[in-house]
Amino acid sequence: MNSFRKYLPLALLLGFLFIGLGAFFQSRPSHKNAYVYKAVQKYSPYYMDKRFGGLQIMSKEDPEFKEKPNNMTLFKEFERLEKKWAKTHLKLDNNTLIITDSNNSQVATLPLQNKEELDFVHSYYGL
Repeated sequence: MNSFRKYLPLALLLGFLFIGLGAFFQSRPSHKNAYVYKAVQKYSPYYMDKRFGGLQIMSKEDPEFKEKPNNMTLFKEFERLEKKWAKTHLKLDNNTLIITDSNNSQVATLPLQNKEELDFVHSYYGL
């Protein structure tokens, strides 16, 4: 029994450290290509708003739209909304990304310059 008490604080420390690191790695956002993501982000209706109570997801198009996910799921929920928007507003034609608005008229084009950018569009936006 004494040997158990001797190792209990160390076991608890390692257990909490393992659980904390697992939660940290699970809540991290996905890797994004800076060139493509910043260009598309200008036209995306969703953005994160910093408030005193924490971060919330808001829409530029709908002022009533507010989502307040917890810190663990914030980035995953934001990515889900961006991917949902991208399914209807982004098109890939050869190595050019075409961005459209709600009326399906072309707003901008973005030439993809290398395979890394093309792979990012395929993996992140699902095109």
